[in-house]
Amino acid sequence: MKERIQSTIDSHAGELTGLSRYIGDHPELGNEEWKASARLVEALKNSGFEVQTPVLDLPTAFLGTYRAAKPGPTVAFLCEYDALPEIGHACGHHLICVMGLGAAIGLKSVIDEIGGEIRVYGTPAEETKGAKVTMSAAGLFDDVDVALMAHPYYAYEKSGESLAMDALRFEYTGKAAHAAASPYEGVNALDAVLLLFQSIGALRQQLRSHARIHGIITHGGKAPNIIPDYAAAEFYIRSANRPYTDEVVQKVLRCAEGAALQTGAALKWSNYEYSYDELNTNQALSAAFTANLTAMGVPESEIGTGQDHGSLDLGNVSRHCPAIHPYIKVVDERHLLHTVEFRDLAMQPRAFEGMLLGAKVLAQTAYDVITDPALLSAIREEFARKVKGSVHTG
Repeated sequence: MKERIQSTIDSHAGELTGLSRYIGDHPELGNEEWKASARLVEALKNSGFEVQTPVLDLPTAFLGTYRAAKPGPTVAFLCEYDALPEIGHACGHHLICVMGLGAAIGLKSVIDEIGGEIRVYGTPAEETKGAKVTMSAAGLFDDVDVALMAHPYYAYEKSGESLAMDALRFEYTGKAAHAAASPYEGVNALDAVLLLFQSIGALRQQLRSHARIHGIITHGGKAPNIIPDYAAAEFYIRSANRPYTDEVVQKVLRCAEGAALQTGAALKWSNYEYSYDELNTNQALSAAFTANLTAMGVPESEIGTGQDHGSLDLGNVSRHCPAIHPYIKVVDERHLLHTVEFRDLAMQPRAFEGMLLGAKVLAQTAYDVITDPALLSAIREEFARKVKGSVHTG
C-alpha cells in the first residue's frame, strides 16, 4: 500500500507543484493568506475532503476531513502558508502547505482499506500570531493521535527542539518639552527604553545559555528638539522550556519597571503576539518518520540530529497530541531560512522534488501509525509519560 501512496502523490505531482509555485509567487502575510487558503481549500474539496472554513473565526484557517467507514486512528497533517514581510516565502511555507496537502491525498488512496481519519489543518500566521496556538487552546487537537508536518531546509534533520517564546511590547509615556530651552520640564520616555535595553544587556550574564532576548525600538520620538513623551520597544523572550521562559519574563519585567522608576515615565506592557511553547518531539513517531525517509533512499548518514531553529507554534500542539517537525532537504546550497537566497532556491525544481518526497514520507509515516498497533501504543505511552501530565495552555 505504500507503493500506492507514492504513485498517487506522483500522479498529482504536476498540480501540487503548480499550486506550490502559485503560492510562492503570491506571498501573503499572516491572517491575510486569502489566495493560498482558497486554493488549498479548493484542492482538498476536489480530492473528496469535507472542508470547514473559517475555523475559530480565523478567516484564512481551514480544516479538511476525510473519515473512512472503518474506524481507526486520527492523523493530522498541518499546513502553513503565511509569508514574511518584504522577503516573501523565505521560510518555505509554500512548500510546507503543499507537503501536507500531498500527504493527505496520498494517504486517502488507502484509508478506506486501513481505516481511520485524515485531518488537514490550515494554520495561518505561524510567523506571528500562530493559529495553532488558538486551535490548541480550543481543543482541536485533543482527539488527534498524531500531528505531522515537515519543514524545508538545506539539510535533512530529525525532529528536534524549539524554544518557548513570549513576545512583549513595552510602552513608556513621559512628558514632552523643548529639548534645548526647557529639558528639565520633560520626562524622557526614550531614556526609559534605552535603560531597558541596558538592563536587559546586564541581565543576560545571569541567564542560562539557552535563553534568548532580542528586541527593537519601534518608536523613539518625533524630533531631536523635543523630549520624547512616548517611546516603545518590542522583544522576543525565549528559552528551552516554558517554565524558564516564564521566569525570564519576570526578570525582564523588573528591568522594565526599573527603567520607569529611574526616569519617571509611566510603563505599559503587553503581549503583542501569541506565546509559543517548546516543541516536545515524540521520539517514537520521529523514528518512524526517519525509517520511512531512509526507505525512500536518503542515507541515514545524511540525516542530522534535530537542532533548535527558534520558536514555532507546533510546540503548543505538541502539548495536546504527539507531534513531530523534521526538516526535509529542498536546496543543495547552504542557505539559512529567512533569507532571499533560500527563498529563490525554494522556487526551483529541486525544491519541488524535495516537497514531494516530504509528502510521501509524511503519508507513509501516518500509514504506519494507523496499521501498526505497537507503534501507536509506543507513541501514546511516550506522550502520556513525557507530556500529558504537564500540559501548558497559557
